[in-house]
Amino acid sequence: MDSLESTTVLGLKLPTDPRWANAAEMDIKEILNDHAWCEQKAASTCITIIVHYSDYQYIVEAVAPVITEEWGHFRLVLRELKKRGFELGPQRKDIYVNEVVKFQIKGGHKSIQLVDKLLTSALIEARSCERFKILSKEISDESLKRFYHDLMVAEAGHYRLFLDLAYQTLPDNGEYVKNRWREFLEEERRILLTLEPNPRRMH
Repeated sequence: MDSLESTTVLGLKLPTDPRWANAAEMDIKEILNDHAWCEQKAASTCITIIVHYSDYQYIVEAVAPVITEEWGHFRLVLRELKKRGFELGPQRKDIYVNEVVKFQIKGGHKSIQLVDKLLTSALIEARSCERFKILSKEISDESLKRFYHDLMVAEAGHYRLFLDLAYQTLPDNGEYVKNRWREFLEEERRILLTLEPNPRRMH
């Protein structure tokens, strides 16, 4: 599956240029550092979802294991940094994620807000999955190729989980969720077109 096919399967509207991976490999310390913080934020986001929506028992049960997985990924990336003689650097502002979050509905029924948070997580996981796939195919470091292939598989599972949970949240209004997901995909395309490509960042 090439980059375009992978993007299509995930629903993403704008594929990443495969040359991004080659540029990223030239500063592997920065891309690994950024990746580590992405995993940390993913775990934190899952914790926040559980805190705010603890009355949705199916959310608690489904998202709790993802916290463990994302924190495990954080530790794995730390290991890759250490193997190369690097330490975890400072966290940076994630403009991409911040722009996606702005698209969330802030008012209305609690279930509608939850759907948007789940779709946001699904979108970020989908884009991460796509980027991991590119890294697993394009970089020259064989160890990192295997590393990112394994993470790609995990991110694909998370993407599917969050999307399924969004539909489960509004079981009688699947058409709304479907249309809202399309809106998120179009918004992400718009966001990416406005952002400068940065090979030192995962998103």
